[in-house]
Amino acid sequence: MRETVKLISMEGFEFVIDKEAAMVSQTIRSMLTSPGGFSESKDGVVTFPDISTTILEKICQYFYWSLQYSRGKETEFHIEPELTLELMMAANYLHT
Repeated sequence: MRETVKLISMEGFEFVIDKEAAMVSQTIRSMLTSPGGFSESKDGVVTFPDISTTILEKICQYFYWSLQYSRGKETEFHIEPELTLELMMAANYLHT
């Protein structure tokens, strides 16, 4: 069984995704792997009080897309224009 993590948006919506996908983000990787530093490393739960459900959903989609791309599956990742600014700010915070 694959290891999963739970990402929680500012509205409290929970996304349960593969840990491997979440590790695309350097920020999440640090939270989940730091020895004794973050409660997230024990619980496997990361809360984002400043990231909306819509943006966090798109980020989760990107994580899976990035894994596929790194394995040689070259497909387009579509971003709706109205999400661009918010998505860029979240991506900057998550180092993706």
